[in-house]
Amino acid sequence: MSFSEYISSVVARTSEMFEIVQSQEHGSLVMVFIIGIFFGGIIQYARVDKFEKIAGFAMLKDTIVPKMLFLAIGITSIVLYFEIKMGWASYHVKPLMLSGLIIGGIIFGVAMAIMGKCPGTGPISIAEGRIDVLVGAIGGLFGGYVFTKFYDPFFKPLMGESYGKGTLESVGGDFSSIFVLLFGIVLIVIAIKIPKMELFDEADLEKLDDADRPDTDAAQNREEFKVIK
Repeated sequence: MSFSEYISSVVARTSEMFEIVQSQEHGSLVMVFIIGIFFGGIIQYARVDKFEKIAGFAMLKDTIVPKMLFLAIGITSIVLYFEIKMGWASYHVKPLMLSGLIIGGIIFGVAMAIMGKCPGTGPISIAEGRIDVLVGAIGGLFGGYVFTKFYDPFFKPLMGESYGKGTLESVGGDFSSIFVLLFGIVLIVIAIKIPKMELFDEADLEKLDDADRPDTDAAQNREEFKVIK
């Protein structure tokens, strides 16, 4: 597959995604667009589209990202489970391939820490005009092309054996409802209990009063800013 053919396939799959939304009762395009606006607004409000948030998380100097992730996963685990039970949603489970997950997870984690972005926050940063993230996105498209072109001879053997499409529901059995509830509640509690620590960029610091800036002498002894030293 040539690079132009790969780009054409990406465009075709994107078009297919919109057709699925329109024809399979996943909600109207307007509703999807509105949800996207809310998602982007939440990301910007929490500032997790900034390099300091995700890179700071990788260095254990900023906890905004894990607090947000644990809270989001805890709530959506419970809501999605009962939506599926009521027939309002459906699973799309991928097979468990440990070798591929471990190798891919390491590569993904390293790249995410270096860029300070993830696939969800990257497009938002691009929309804000950040050239570094645009370069990363172009690199991601090229990486997808390489993966697609050399999947059978090189990447497929690295994926390892498939262990099937297991779910938390299959693990919980008859107690799956209680299992999912406990799982979601535990994650929500963890999100609340994680201490709040933040790294700030210059744009963030300029919005703070002098007394609240963590880089001033007055704030150096405050507990929530000790991590900034």
